[in-house]
Amino acid sequence: MASGASIVAGLAGRYATALFELALEQGALDAIAQDLASLQSLLHDSADFKAVTTSPLYSRDEQAKAMAAILERAGANPLTQNFVGLLAEKRRLFALGDICAAFRKLVADHRGEVTAEVVSARPLTDLQMGALKDQLRSAMGRDIQVESRVDAALIGGLIVKVGSRMIDASLATRLANLEQAMKKAQ
Repeated sequence: MASGASIVAGLAGRYATALFELALEQGALDAIAQDLASLQSLLHDSADFKAVTTSPLYSRDEQAKAMAAILERAGANPLTQNFVGLLAEKRRLFALGDICAAFRKLVADHRGEVTAEVVSARPLTDLQMGALKDQLRSAMGRDIQVESRVDAALIGGLIVKVGSRMIDASLATRLANLEQAMKKAQ
């Protein structure tokens, strides 16, 4: 079993571990990781795609055909196509997001990387992202993979989560803390 297999558990972990080992064996780790990252983005960005993977209203055959068409059009690796087809056949597409996340963790562990989740009020420029990666790399002493997303509700600043550590430097949190302090002072 893969050295990082202990970091994932449950249904998603078992499927992710099996795919990871096959991808490693076939030398397709980067291609599969890229395919799964694209699928995870689709899950977050497309309500229709998410419905196809989670709704019990779609039959196995409908799910399999839809996923095959999407993956073929995207030029996904044959291993990814076969794997997602198996998930559809076994009625396990509902776990696709968790499988993608577990696979990403296995790949990061294999490469000796740490994944940082960064939430910002606005998209970070390449220069800002580079500076953030450098800061995180020096603080963690390891290579850093950054997954970023935008949440306008933060107003300004960032929230950075690496493993169990979280740094919340968002303006929204600072304002909430100031509000609490003012309430206590009354």
